[in-house]
Amino acid sequence: MKQVLQSPRAKKPYLADVPPPQCGAGEVLVATKASLISAGTEKMLIDFAGKSMLGKAKERPDLAKKVLTKLQRDGIVPTARSVWAQLESPLPLGYSAAGEVIEVGENLKNIYEKGDAVLIAGAGLANHAEINAVPANLVAPMPQNASFEDAAYGTLGCIALHGVRNANLTLGDKVLVLGLGLVGQLAAQLASISGARVMGVDFSTDRLALAKKTGTCAETINLGTDDADAAVAAFTNGRGFDAILICAATDSNQPIQQATDWARDRANVVMVGKVGTEVPYADFMKKELNLTISRSYGPGRYDPNYEQKGQSYPIGYVPWTERDNLAEIANLIADGKLNVADLTSHQFKIEEAEQAYELVTSDTPCLGVVLTYPDAAKAKNQSKITVATKPTENNTLGVASIGAGSFASSVLLPALKTQENISLTGIATKGGTSAQAAAKRFEFGYATSDVKELLKDKETQAVIISTRHNTHADLVQQALKAGKHVFVEKPLALTFEELQAVYKTWQKNPHILTVGYNRRFAPQVKALQAKLPTTGSRQTLIRINAGQLPNDNWQNDANVGGGRLLGEVCHFLDLALALTPSKPTKLYATQGEGQDNYSITLTFEDGSTAQVFYTSEGDSSFSKERIEVYAGGSVGVVDNFTKATITKKGRTQTLGRTNWLAGQDKGHKAELTAFLEGCRTGVMPIEGAELFLSAALPLLTAESIQTGEPVIVEGF
Repeated sequence: MKQVLQSPRAKKPYLADVPPPQCGAGEVLVATKASLISAGTEKMLIDFAGKSMLGKAKERPDLAKKVLTKLQRDGIVPTARSVWAQLESPLPLGYSAAGEVIEVGENLKNIYEKGDAVLIAGAGLANHAEINAVPANLVAPMPQNASFEDAAYGTLGCIALHGVRNANLTLGDKVLVLGLGLVGQLAAQLASISGARVMGVDFSTDRLALAKKTGTCAETINLGTDDADAAVAAFTNGRGFDAILICAATDSNQPIQQATDWARDRANVVMVGKVGTEVPYADFMKKELNLTISRSYGPGRYDPNYEQKGQSYPIGYVPWTERDNLAEIANLIADGKLNVADLTSHQFKIEEAEQAYELVTSDTPCLGVVLTYPDAAKAKNQSKITVATKPTENNTLGVASIGAGSFASSVLLPALKTQENISLTGIATKGGTSAQAAAKRFEFGYATSDVKELLKDKETQAVIISTRHNTHADLVQQALKAGKHVFVEKPLALTFEELQAVYKTWQKNPHILTVGYNRRFAPQVKALQAKLPTTGSRQTLIRINAGQLPNDNWQNDANVGGGRLLGEVCHFLDLALALTPSKPTKLYATQGEGQDNYSITLTFEDGSTAQVFYTSEGDSSFSKERIEVYAGGSVGVVDNFTKATITKKGRTQTLGRTNWLAGQDKGHKAELTAFLEGCRTGVMPIEGAELFLSAALPLLTAESIQTGEPVIVEGF
């Protein structure tokens, strides 16, 4: 399908052929009929992409700080790979569109039907693309007497409507709209519909004239030529405005100052657009002004439970969610109360999208620029896009990838690309866009959004799975049943039931299977194991200073990521097994206060113990991981995978050290090499019983924490 993308390091958007997205259980698949270019928002994104690295750092110092912290802790090469992966990931443009439902997710079949006309919203969801997959709470039905071109204004209408709601208008209020771009024009109309008397201000004569033509504004002011203070005094009878909607887009602080000067005592000032935010405190305080920064489309925006999971709010507390706002905009357009047709200055077919953006980013006057999609529905069948055609040699192993997220793109796929005697056949992602970008970057033969398409490929013998955690168990089983060798990122499963199902599938389809427990493959761990005494017990301490994840990070979602206990602590439980040549018998775990704080003790048949201490309470600039093994009068240490030593009889020997430039080597390349070698020889990189035991340990840890008792460790 055709889609407009923006590279984070390019100055212009481009039109790409990408696989269409797949429809999830709580989503509808929509063939786009029309989408609206939001010139202000999208131009800011385009301008940011065109900046140098220094320019990006100046504009987003928060991101620059994260990069510096990672640089200090992990070294320049891993940091550069991570940053480069982000710069190579294209951004989908667009967030306001309308179209026709062509597929309905399992959970929504009693709500929508194929052929329904709908409005869709959401950055990264309602894209400038022929096909979009959109969750239920970002979809609203479209009345029959509205055109798709008009309905494409839905999301921008939501932004304006929520701003007007935040102004708390009453009949007869005097309202000022600062900035008459698309959102300003819509806000002015909606304020007028609400019974307010509206004045609009702008520097553009054309936009001021349009506001008068549509009956939006009772009066207008040209900030470049008119005596604004006098006009405001006359319009408000010297009282000042009851409410001011700032809809401009500028780095200047002037709109805030103008709002302060022209507002009445205790007026509502609502920031709908992005402007300078240096509030003149004394003036605000003297007038006791109320400043509200409007939350985009309305209640529900930025709430993953609402937007992604389809949860709603009690109507008695939240009567107007973003979905309700979207539906109301559709009704106002259909009823002829909201005039958006006159706001459309230009219209292009999707094939002409690059011309449309040339216009939007030029000095040529334009306002509403609409893209249309004459053949969108046909794109649904284009789930596989050929990217590179390379002859497959007889001695090569065909390897495909499912997943192309941040970790895969910055760590796994670069390591995979360096492997010898393999052919990168194809890559699949649900959305398709990231698959196309990764296929081009890493030279896979094709990109697809359909996993079944990839698994039936006879040229593929092995599959790398690096999707979100809740999909692992099912995808592993699908791949094994399809006759593929499987490498899956941890965790293998999120429940005992899933783990048992994978185990039974593997027994019936005994192909090579391994999990991304990379630390046991790290060179410094291997070097340490070679130097430790081979007899007697071992006492191991593994300390992880993990740092905190944002609360809304998907890994914290128990149903998606399983939490860090299942998603990350599993690494270190596996490492404890790898470092101890004995079978575990008992596990006891406690959880401290805070986000992620765990203390886990494993005991083994030969008297060995392993202590895993994982905390999110430390400083993230401090060393993240430290491994200490005490055995037979020796002390082995791996410090943050940058240095390994063994101390014996008063002497310390360095076993391996990485320089700051190279950074850490946590074994990702070595584990892939071992997996691919296993695919050729039939030898599992991690023996099957140990692999499934490692996968069970974090689940047993969760059980011990819940019961407060030790649990017996039994093998498969």
